[in-house]
Amino acid sequence: MKLVTYRASVEASARLGIIVDDLVLDAEALGDAYGEEMPDTMLGLIDSGRPGLQSLKELVQQAGDNPPIHTATELCNVKLLAPIPRPRKNIFGIGLNYTEHVAESARALDTSSELPDKPVLFSKPPTAVVGPGDPIEHNGNITRCLDWEVELAVIMGSRAHRVSKEDALGHVFGYSIMIDVSARDNRRAGQWIFSKGQDTYAPFGPCIVTADEIPDPHVLDLWLTVNGLEKQRSNTKFMLFNCNELIADISAGITLEAGDIIATGTPAGVGAGRDPQEWMWPGDNVVAHVEGIGHISHPVIDATPE
Repeated sequence: MKLVTYRASVEASARLGIIVDDLVLDAEALGDAYGEEMPDTMLGLIDSGRPGLQSLKELVQQAGDNPPIHTATELCNVKLLAPIPRPRKNIFGIGLNYTEHVAESARALDTSSELPDKPVLFSKPPTAVVGPGDPIEHNGNITRCLDWEVELAVIMGSRAHRVSKEDALGHVFGYSIMIDVSARDNRRAGQWIFSKGQDTYAPFGPCIVTADEIPDPHVLDLWLTVNGLEKQRSNTKFMLFNCNELIADISAGITLEAGDIIATGTPAGVGAGRDPQEWMWPGDNVVAHVEGIGHISHPVIDATPE
């Protein structure tokens, strides 16, 4: 299933929905129509575990091509939000997770040219998250080197504490897209959180595709354009550390919980690695794609204080 958080109008509250063709089915309304209680938030659905997800899937199948009245809205008439508008914890970011990106970072950003022997971890706070179509803020007082990174996002479905690589994917709820926006001139003594964690630096969406529909997350094309020009294109098979390895590594020392998000790293083609270097500026439009999930599109706006 393709699960979304949406608003049916500007005044409406955020709701949990399911995309079916060109419609968004409202999860709670669908449950009411068939006499079942359904969560009205993405985190509520994740917390309900496999039984909750299976119940929702059965309701969608029951609705078929003729959903009950007041349960469906045309997709073009809703505002999609970030699938989890406010994550409970910081997003786990992975640096230097594609071979060619390691090389371009070593050339442009003074990072090591050696391939990491363990995943490189950083984090983005929940306040960095924005949903599809929302602007990426460019504060010219803070950065003149605003960069893009398309990434596959992993959303955890259950608690993972010291799990093995073999069992790790069994804890995954689903997958989405994240743009790891990075102010390259804001790294501080090797620390990345201010560079990568500022407001609007985690565009996220447009949906979460449940793990059953992506049995192998390591065969997905991903690409990114700026103003219609392709800047990045690769495949998740080129990750240095696969999703299961990342989950096993993080959970060895930090318990992963339901609803936690891992942004799995970006391939080559970032602005810092280009000759000459390229950056995002107000007026630009950035679109990130991941095969089987969709795309998110974001304008860059001037947020420099007067």
